[in-house]
Amino acid sequence: MTLQGSLQIVLVVAILLLLAIPLGNYLYRVFTGKTVWFEGGFAAVERGLYRLVGVNPSVEMDWKAYLKALLMVNFVMALFAYLIFRTMGRLPLNPDHIPSMSWPLAFNTAASFVSNTDWQNYAGESQMTILGQMVAITFLQFTSVVTGLVAAVAFLRGMTNRKSPNIGNFWVDFIRSITRLFLPLSFLLAIVFVGLGLPQTLDGAVTVHALGGGAQTISRGPVASLEAIKQLGTNGGGYFNANSAHPYEDPSALTTVLEIIAMGLIPTALVATFGKFIGNRRQAVVLYVFLAAMLLGGAFFVYGAEVAGNPLLHHLLGIGGPNMEGKEVRFGLPLTGLFTAATTAFTTGAVNAMHDSLTPLGGMLPLVFMLLNMVFGGVGVGLLNILMFLLITVFIAGLMVGRTPEIFGKKIEVREVKLATISMLVHPFLILGATAVAVAVPAGLAALGNPGLHGFTEVLYAYSSAAANNGSAFAGLAGNTLFYNLTIGMVILLGRYVSIIAMFAIAGSLAIKPVTPAGLGTLRTDTFTFGGVFVAVVLVVSALTFFPVLAIGPVAEHLQMVAGKLLP
Repeated sequence: MTLQGSLQIVLVVAILLLLAIPLGNYLYRVFTGKTVWFEGGFAAVERGLYRLVGVNPSVEMDWKAYLKALLMVNFVMALFAYLIFRTMGRLPLNPDHIPSMSWPLAFNTAASFVSNTDWQNYAGESQMTILGQMVAITFLQFTSVVTGLVAAVAFLRGMTNRKSPNIGNFWVDFIRSITRLFLPLSFLLAIVFVGLGLPQTLDGAVTVHALGGGAQTISRGPVASLEAIKQLGTNGGGYFNANSAHPYEDPSALTTVLEIIAMGLIPTALVATFGKFIGNRRQAVVLYVFLAAMLLGGAFFVYGAEVAGNPLLHHLLGIGGPNMEGKEVRFGLPLTGLFTAATTAFTTGAVNAMHDSLTPLGGMLPLVFMLLNMVFGGVGVGLLNILMFLLITVFIAGLMVGRTPEIFGKKIEVREVKLATISMLVHPFLILGATAVAVAVPAGLAALGNPGLHGFTEVLYAYSSAAANNGSAFAGLAGNTLFYNLTIGMVILLGRYVSIIAMFAIAGSLAIKPVTPAGLGTLRTDTFTFGGVFVAVVLVVSALTFFPVLAIGPVAEHLQMVAGKLLP
């Protein structure tokens, strides 16, 4: 590792955190009904949308009504996308004559994009029409991220309410998220991307004649607009199969820096928003410090692992140096390491290098971040996971020191602990259960691109990505089969919505509880000591749950590599 490379990583993360703080304050104003810039213009557009959908914006909802509206909208959007994918071959804006999807692939893709996962068992440039990219994919990249955002905001209201069952109006939150946040930011970023070389056109592929002879087909389309919401919405689904390793999605080091900042901007901003909601800036600072340290540690871990290279090449062929397989030289290892850590920390799923080509330890880090599922996390749902682990940590710490378990003035009782435990356990249950089935049946083994330990890691990575709503993949797994389309799709849906439902039930329980003033017996959560306990609980729980599968996969593969043994 070099000083210059290390400074690149630290500087990009520092810029991200600095930009996130004012945005977090802005989000607090948006969701508490305070005046923001261009208030008149936003309000006029929103009033028209309220009338269009027949919504009274002054009506408040309890957690059950809010959740019902959220799930209903998601179901309708998934059904709409599924129908588009099944018929797009016969619809307009198909200059390349791409056929419609099969029903298993359409189900997997609809489930993936409606849940903000954006796992892709298809190659965008050859299996998705321009209409499909715009009307289904880009549309869902806006609405799916809004689902996570409003879920987090509703939970914050429930946690800070004073004996009121209402947690806001889903339709107001949904529309405001789009009009006041994602549309303006996406429009500005798309314009910047166009200026930096990303294409934005409705024309199809073009055939060019190379200087050395022969012809090459170059796919085009509305790439810049999709790329903007792909990163800002922690979506990750690329226009091209190579995702952000493709020069049309990420042509330079500058664009990769912008994409890293874009994918982390709103998840980190929500930590500041959380601090504003609870009226405790110090609490947000504590979380910022520990979560940013985990992000930086992950980036340097990948950077160091790839710089160390592959000892097998040195022993057998006398080739030294870093591991550049699957990397883009226009980014270099520092930005590749940071992008790899960031895309799994923020559960975005975009890639600017092929994770399947990372060293065993380098590939283990993004896997670990998805297993933890709370290093900032995706927009909204990341904050929900952080708060879920905060509830569990408060309960455990309260038992250890003999203090009443309470968080932000609300007592934590059996109901909240049970629901938080359900929310926490669904993640490992889906990952470990699905992985066990996949490596035990012929349909699961037949899709492996590599045998042995690396093949096991490919399967483990796929279901971890699905359950964490991440969407990145070890590319060696052939996922477009009936078995993987159905099982990954089901893991995606359960991983997304079971946790959200449990957290809404917690919000409803906390909303009607009175706020108890802090006293001598209150366990403070805004200290760095508690922050250390919080991280320790997360790591210990995750290690006890996932270390065996990590030992079977990347750890064992690394030990084989160091021992100079060729993998089968």
